[in-house]
Formats: sequence, C-alpha cells, structure tokens
Amino acid sequence: MTTSLSGAQKAATFMLAIGEDHAARLFSKMHEDEIRDISQAMAGLGMVPASAVEDLCREFADNLGQTGALVGSWETTERMLLKTLPRERVAQIMEEIRGPAGRTMWDKLGNVNEAVLANYLKNEYPQTVAVVLTKVKADHAARVLSLLPEGFSMEVIMRMLRMETVQKEALDGVEKTLKAEFMSNLARAQRRDAHEMMAEIFNNLDRQSETRILAALEERNRDAAERIRGLMFTFDDLARLDSAGVQVLMRAVPREQLTLALKGASETLRDLFLKNMSERASKMLKDDLANLGPVKLRDVDDAQGAIVLQAKDLAAQGQIQLQDGREDEMVY
Repeated sequence: MTTSLSGAQKAATFMLAIGEDHAARLFSKMHEDEIRDISQAMAGLGMVPASAVEDLCREFADNLGQTGALVGSWETTERMLLKTLPRERVAQIMEEIRGPAGRTMWDKLGNVNEAVLANYLKNEYPQTVAVVLTKVKADHAARVLSLLPEGFSMEVIMRMLRMETVQKEALDGVEKTLKAEFMSNLARAQRRDAHEMMAEIFNNLDRQSETRILAALEERNRDAAERIRGLMFTFDDLARLDSAGVQVLMRAVPREQLTLALKGASETLRDLFLKNMSERASKMLKDDLANLGPVKLRDVDDAQGAIVLQAKDLAAQGQIQLQDGREDEMVY
C-alpha cells in the first residue's frame, strides 16, 4: 500500500516509474533541496512491489483528475502551507518567496538594487552596515558603499577594518531586523517599473516602428513618452562609452557589422570609434565606409541593434560600463 510511503518516497517511486528521460526533465525544474530530498528517498527505497507502483500512479491520476482548473496564488499557497506548518514558519516561507530571489537573507540582499539598499542602510548604525557589507559580494558592497554619504561611508569602512568574527547572536539580530524592517517592505513594493519594461521593448523595435509608436504615445501622454525615451539605450548612447569600453566593444563586434552600423551614425560617434583605432585600422574603416555605397536603412538598424545588444552583454559581464544618461543629472 502507498499509505506507508512518505511524500518524498512517493515522489521517488513516481520518478522511477516514469523512466530516466521524463525524470530528468522533472529534476531540471526542481530546486536543489527538492532534488536532494527525492534522491535520498530514492537511494533508500529498496524494492517497491508492482501493485504499490500501480496504486501510486492511480492515486496520482485520481487526485489530478478531481482538481479541475487550478489557480495558484499567494493566498492559496499560504492557506495550503498553514494546514501543515506552524504560522511562524509559513510567514517566513511566504516572505522568502515574495522577496527578491535567494535562499538566504544574504543572497537576497545581493539581488537588491544597490541604490535601494544604500538608501536603507544610510539610516542604520555604521556597525550594522559594516556587518551587512561583509556578508554580500565584494562588487555589490562596493557599489553600495559608493552611494553612502561620504562621512558615513568612512565610518563604515573603519569598522569593517577593525571587525573580527561576528558573533552568531549579533548576526542573527541583524538578519532579523533586515527581514522585519526592510525585506518585507521591499517584497510588497517589488514591482518592475512599467516605463523601464516599455523602454526595453522599444529598444528591440526597428527604427521606423520605434519612431511611429513613440510619436503616437507622445500625443496621448507626453510625460510617459519622454520618460521611456530617457530610459532607452540606443546606438547613439554608445557615445558615452570611455575609450577602454569602445575598444572592448570593437574587439567583440565583426568589422563588417561595425562598418554598416557606422554608415548611419553621427559624425561624433564615428569619430569616437575611429580615434580608438590604430592609424592603419582607422584608415581601413574610412575606406570601407567610402566604398560601401548606399545601404538599406533596415540593414543599418539591424547592425546597430546587434551592437547595442553586444554592448549590453559586455556590460552584464562587467567588461564595460554603460550609462543611461541619468548619472550626470543633478539632485538638489
């Protein structure tokens, strides 16, 4: 009878019954903790009679067939968990799945935008901030530190330099405070800005469609159109790359693609790329541009779009720094 099997053992039996190929596809969609629990159950399962396997499959099919349409939501998940777990544990689980991705509090902080995190930490004690910054990755800590007020950041640095092993009780206290005061509030506010989402969509439009739709939007909502335009990263924005960034980008882009993209670029942008080449390479590019002749606007747009995507990939890898034009704005 399957009633003697635990949940993990039932899952392990079912995975064995459906075969390696189907089981592998299911494993690929599970978290490592779930894979570990099922694997442990599978390893200690031993012989399962054919009748028990049939009963298990029938039970699975019957339960699935009785449910009808399924609707998953925060509320249904919470109600289901409350039937088997203490309320405090359910609250913890719901906070974790609602918050930024990460298995631990420190993983989560690593996924919080540095400006948001810095804005919260600037109101904490320097010692607390020092503890937090030692627990997140160095590159993230550096970005947060650079956004803290200068005097305050120096206080944090001095405490980090003098810091010894943090006692577990103190670490638990900081973690509890962050969960209660910061992560829960962040989880409730964690919605992607609609203008940023639209800017990303517009970045993937061809130039004619982009111009047409933005013009139409401007007639309906000028403020929204201007905000989206400000958030978009276009080929012209590459003019804000520094020399090192331009050179890294050129090494990653095929020469023919760069030539085609620059055919429709401004003189300023052309000069930026030319001055970051050797004299010989610069002359070859000028010759290529002169000999290219008339080209279709769509081909130029495609080449420029591909280079922008390449630039974004390089920025994601930390090889170049992209600016969206807002970093130079003044705040009073």
